[in-house]
Amino acid sequence: MNPLTLQAPAKLNLSLRVLGKRPDGFHDIDSLMVKLPGLCDEVTIAPADEFAFSCDDAALPTDESNLVVKAARAFGAATGLPLACGISLAKRIPHSAGLGGGSSDAAATLVGLDRFFGTGLGDGALSKLAASIGSDVPFFLLPGAARSTGRGETVEPADAPSGLPVVLLKPSFGVDTAWAYSRWQGATPLPGIRYDSQSLGDLTIVNDLELPVFAKFVFLAELKNWLMERAEITAALMCGSGSTLFGILRDPAGAADVMAAARHELDPVMWSWSGTTGK
Repeated sequence: MNPLTLQAPAKLNLSLRVLGKRPDGFHDIDSLMVKLPGLCDEVTIAPADEFAFSCDDAALPTDESNLVVKAARAFGAATGLPLACGISLAKRIPHSAGLGGGSSDAAATLVGLDRFFGTGLGDGALSKLAASIGSDVPFFLLPGAARSTGRGETVEPADAPSGLPVVLLKPSFGVDTAWAYSRWQGATPLPGIRYDSQSLGDLTIVNDLELPVFAKFVFLAELKNWLMERAEITAALMCGSGSTLFGILRDPAGAADVMAAARHELDPVMWSWSGTTGK
């Protein structure tokens, strides 16, 4: 068998509503998500005598806690096949960023292993495996935008604006997703910070997790205000549970000025990226 490489794209939550806490400890949500086809990790599967996993980002664990390993174990348990392969992960999507990198890597792993071993599990079986690994994983099995409900495991194709020019900004710290949801109930707004929903055609841009996250990570609140005051930006929002903020650009040509200004005025080591949303 020849090595197989798959692209694992990042995602943006164009909207994220938290509806309430569930008896199982998760939260019911309603979110519209799109992919960023220009910002991808790479998952490569190659023949090996026994299973092994490696990653080029030393900050990420490569043990059983990694979602790629969890996906591989779930695939092996579902098929009964010995995992005679090595999986390597090239990280381009920052972690703890709200961009879904780990979930996308897990989805790519499931699809890749299904192709690599020729098991032909089908969409239903892959979706069931994906939901058992993490709430966002099923989204990355779909080709386009989707509305995510339940705890995030229920996804349906949805209409969303494509080709939106966006700029992403992320400081050096991350935000733990479980922590953000655990602080959602009872979170109060910071004075002077803009949490109000924004309109993009028929779409409402809003993220309910900004309340708890901004209360602790005030820099992110200030970063959102800074973005919304830029002439190049028509709307700005935290993605997922953070710590990435994204701005929708009036003109793609403005991205370079925004990224340069953010590093000059706010954080000299700010991670940044610009591109367009997928279909």
